[in-house]
Amino acid sequence: MASGLKLLISLKEINESHQAYSHAEIVKKPIYNLSNSRSDVLEINGDIRIHGKSSSIFIASSSSDRGVHSWTLMPYARKGDLSAMQHVSKWNIKLQMPTKLPDCNRKFNIPAVLFSTGGFSGNPYHDFSDLLIPLYLTARPFNETVLFLVTDKQYPWISKYKLILDKLSKHDIINIDKENEVVCFARITFGLKAHKELGLNPSEFPYYSIKDFRQFLQSTYSLDRKSINDCRSIISRPRMLIVSRKNTRVLKNEGEVANMAKSLGFDVLVEDISCNMSVVARFVNSFDVMVGVHGAGLTNMVFLPENAVVIQIIPLGLESSAKRYYESPTKDMKLRYFGYKVSVNESSLVGKYQDDSEVYRDPGAVRKRGYLRFRSIYMDNQDLSIELGRFKDTLLKALHLVVQN
Repeated sequence: MASGLKLLISLKEINESHQAYSHAEIVKKPIYNLSNSRSDVLEINGDIRIHGKSSSIFIASSSSDRGVHSWTLMPYARKGDLSAMQHVSKWNIKLQMPTKLPDCNRKFNIPAVLFSTGGFSGNPYHDFSDLLIPLYLTARPFNETVLFLVTDKQYPWISKYKLILDKLSKHDIINIDKENEVVCFARITFGLKAHKELGLNPSEFPYYSIKDFRQFLQSTYSLDRKSINDCRSIISRPRMLIVSRKNTRVLKNEGEVANMAKSLGFDVLVEDISCNMSVVARFVNSFDVMVGVHGAGLTNMVFLPENAVVIQIIPLGLESSAKRYYESPTKDMKLRYFGYKVSVNESSLVGKYQDDSEVYRDPGAVRKRGYLRFRSIYMDNQDLSIELGRFKDTLLKALHLVVQN
């Protein structure tokens, strides 16, 4: 956080953060600071030379200003999270006199975006919220004519999201960490622009919305259903997906929940989401309702058709996270939402602590005394067995919405 603040101060005169700008304006100044609370982002123009092996970027400057001329930044869109950022490489960015710049070994005549696939990559929620949505926001304006320079390259991540990456850039990705030669550009974006959790702010340049991103996904994966009315017979039963969890926050009676949903009029599948994104996207897009315990599997709601229903089962103590990470984004995605907050009796935590324990009374107080303990209790060691009679009302509401639409 300190480095981001230092950057804002040292580049005060040329800071254009949170403002719309034209291509003509971009070339007038060497650096535009677009940093915000989520990520450190620089638009850099001019004579730019990158030495990947040393994680260094050199920018030609003849300025005689006495301000700071070098910064250390990390190109990942969760800069306030120390746990995430410990897996992200630090890059040194330096303004230097042209005569002191390292010689170019290769020159590129297209712009580049430099970003990290470290952090929390591999977790589906963070794959979208920290990487794919910010990458769409940053790279889409280049209309595929942009080169991706990846640091902390995770090959499984690149492979998993290859179709998305290929839609954003028609050029092969460069693993910049392995580049011992100096590669040169006239324009790069360092870091990924980011607005909010699993979402975009359409009032900020370049004015993309999460609806635009979902349409991009529909095109990328050739999804059939834009709305729940598409490709569904009037006489067919609405389809429900129950996202199964196997390790933490397990829904112990998911089979009973599925049977009850079937008795109410749903076609139901209980599935643990796979890793093949083409299969996942088409599979999820075929459902009208998604049910799941708070967790990364719910991120796949990005593939649901419009007006589908998301039912989030909220474990004890996770109300604020449930709202921030999954409930709030559903509105912009044109999805309907129900949150089912479990009672103490529906949680496996019941009986593990004294009846008057703050674990039950005040999870917020537990969190204030340390995130690791909070996570251990509420996220890593809590399973659920929900009361069918109580949950039935939520399912009936969802059924009414998708039938009436």
